[in-house]
Amino acid sequence: MLGAMSALATASVFLDLLARDAAAIEYDGPVVAARVAGAGADELAELESAKRVALEVRATLARSRRREAELVALFETAGDLAALRDLDAVLKAIVSRAHTLIGADVTYLTLEDPDQADTYMRVTHGSVSAHFQSLRLPMGAGLGGLVAQTAKPYVTSNYPQDARFHHTTEIDDAVGEEGLIAILGVPLTLGSRVIGVLFAANRTARPFARHEITLLSSLAAHAAVAIDNARLLQATRDALGELRGANELVRAHSESVERAAAVHDKLAELVLRGGDVEGIAAAVAEALAGGLVVVDADAVVTAVAGDVALLEVLVPATPSAPATGAVLGGARELIALSAATGHAVRSGDLVVAAVAAAAEPLGALILRAPESFSDVDQRILERAALVVALHLLMRRSEAEAAERLGGDLLDDLLAVPVRHTSTLAERARRIGVDLDRPHIVVAADAAPADRPRAHFAAGRLAGAEGGLAGSHEGRIVVLLPGDDPSAAAQRVHTALRGGLAHPVTVGAGGPKSDVAAYADAHAEAVKCLGALHALGRAGGAAAPCDLGFLALVLGGGDPGDVVRRALGPLIDYDAKRGTDLLGTVEQYFAAGRSLGRTGEALHIHVNTVTQRLERTARLLGPDWQEPARSLEIQLALQIRRVMGL
Repeated sequence: MLGAMSALATASVFLDLLARDAAAIEYDGPVVAARVAGAGADELAELESAKRVALEVRATLARSRRREAELVALFETAGDLAALRDLDAVLKAIVSRAHTLIGADVTYLTLEDPDQADTYMRVTHGSVSAHFQSLRLPMGAGLGGLVAQTAKPYVTSNYPQDARFHHTTEIDDAVGEEGLIAILGVPLTLGSRVIGVLFAANRTARPFARHEITLLSSLAAHAAVAIDNARLLQATRDALGELRGANELVRAHSESVERAAAVHDKLAELVLRGGDVEGIAAAVAEALAGGLVVVDADAVVTAVAGDVALLEVLVPATPSAPATGAVLGGARELIALSAATGHAVRSGDLVVAAVAAAAEPLGALILRAPESFSDVDQRILERAALVVALHLLMRRSEAEAAERLGGDLLDDLLAVPVRHTSTLAERARRIGVDLDRPHIVVAADAAPADRPRAHFAAGRLAGAEGGLAGSHEGRIVVLLPGDDPSAAAQRVHTALRGGLAHPVTVGAGGPKSDVAAYADAHAEAVKCLGALHALGRAGGAAAPCDLGFLALVLGGGDPGDVVRRALGPLIDYDAKRGTDLLGTVEQYFAAGRSLGRTGEALHIHVNTVTQRLERTARLLGPDWQEPARSLEIQLALQIRRVMGL
């Protein structure tokens, strides 16, 4: 009975020690106390046996607590992964937990760098060396390089002395600077691929237990999952970003297509409604929010819209932006480049789109682009160039058809003798020409190379003024309504000379309102042309009234017009003031331009003669005594005296 009670007392003592988690050395206390009290050998043996059992129970409890802590750490790590926290935060937590659970001095994690074919330090805990924290481990070098290469854990209790590893100066210096001795490394694997290494290291020599290797391997597996999750999450984010970008691109493209289609529809409607180039230019300038200039194949401005200050860039010598009719020589190279590439070209803030039909250049659109000018705007400008080309071709076809009709009618009107006079007026009315009104016939000589363009310009002018244009006897002939042949000659000359490589000479005859008399007006115009060439005035424009007394020689002039043209200012002055400047001038020429003899003949002082001649110079111009001019004046005086005008 006493033996049983003693055993219970012994068990109670060791249970108390286990209950308060006493240190291992305290378990020797009951044995020492019994030995001091003189206990027998059997009792001491019983106490030693109970102590061994208690220590085994204590070790089992310690392992359970450690395993519990490890499981909690793994569970918390899994929770971090499930929460998809920041990758850096997850990796730092894994390295920190490894440091705590294993009780290592330093824990760290390296990751693979595929570009460099090595591993680099990503996270450290407990490290004090900057060199160590920036270390890179080549594949196969050092413990970590071997782990990365073989995908197997490696452990050493004394790395500097361990010959199993390939030592390098850089790695050994960094490990030595950190003071590491014992190192454990386990791989981070995804499938069969190693993406990094997780380490635990101590600054003293010590072995790592199997359970520590297992724990570090579990944490490494979690780290690999975290890295893979981060990669997948980033890939998802990238895909979403690309999808958003694609959606934005599709939306922007859709908007640009709709905008371009709307502008194209507007331009097409303008063309179908019979709009002109000016209207098209205005619509394009409004759509693109910039100044637009339309030029023909010779860089001559045919239309402007918006802010056309860009012309100052293309015509630097022009003080202000020129309007229709200016020649933009500075644009020719850009137009040629655009025609060659088939697309609009840009130079600074100018964008040039060539207008062409097949290989034939028709002109160009020149835009001063705003800062917001985009690829969509460029496509709109290129489409507008196509619309302008279509418009020009349509107008050319119309002009050619009208020219054929008008040319036939013009040939019949100018034929000698005129035939079918009863039907000519009706034929003219059908194409919008009223032959009941006075008309002027204008003939023009143009160089062969310039005739196509000159014919086109003549047809455009005739169409605008309700007349006819065509070719007759090798010349360009225009029939225009009006009663001022001199003004008509100048209008035709201005319309035809733009963009031509050679001068064009223009003569006019008429006005005539009788169908049978247009041939006579044509003959007058041809005589004017001949006179201009004979006088060395090729490239000019004139009507019989502009030729003075030569018109009488040519048989197409009115004597009254000759007198009026040469002496009109003097006639008007004498009539208004009651003076006799005409008589003074006539006597002056009769006296051989002698002031004295003129004064004697008129019974006036020489100073009076001088004053009258000065007044004459102010009225007729300072060149009135030049040979050609004085001859015209003297002939006019003779005609006036003979005919009593």
